Amino acid sequence: MPPPIGKATSDEHLLQAMARGQSEALGELYDRYAERLMPVAVAILRNSRDAEDLIHDVFLEAWQKAASFDAARGSVRSWLSLRVRSRAIDRLRALNMKRNHAQGLRAEAEATNSGKDDAAVETDCALAQEALGALSDAQREVIELGYFRGLSCSEIASHCGIPLGTVKSRLGAALNKLRQHLKTSEGEK
Repeated sequence: MPPPIGKATSDEHLLQAMARGQSEALGELYDRYAERLMPVAVAILRNSRDAEDLIHDVFLEAWQKAASFDAARGSVRSWLSLRVRSRAIDRLRALNMKRNHAQGLRAEAEATNSGKDDAAVETDCALAQEALGALSDAQREVIELGYFRGLSCSEIASHCGIPLGTVKSRLGAALNKLRQHLKTSEGEK
């Protein structure tokens, strides 16, 4: 029987316990390192809320990949730090791409809508909301995580705890459903 999890438990033993499914080991590891890793995430992302989300995602990933930890390659702290830094850079790139894409869309919309009145813009917004409402909860979740939070498919899979293929299938189905809904709505105008 493994020893009880506590403050005296080594980091390596915590990861071994996590690999065996002991959730209290994850809690102990989180208590030890989340606060120490937060400044790294904030320094890269420059947003404490995004940094908090990232830290949670990294610990979820640590839970899922605890068995892959190799003490010969470094300490648990460096393993977690590397994951935080890597995921923060990936997220920053995704957020920057999303921001740039949104600015381009905004400029395009302004050019397109320069002749439209506010009522037409409100109608378009209502149609978009209605289209999103037509999606299943699972489809809407992957759309929101991908398009509004800027997560990659693999990050969505990790966040939701589902296979990557399932994420891609849900995204594809959701996009097709959105297209059909908007096409139908356009035909009704």
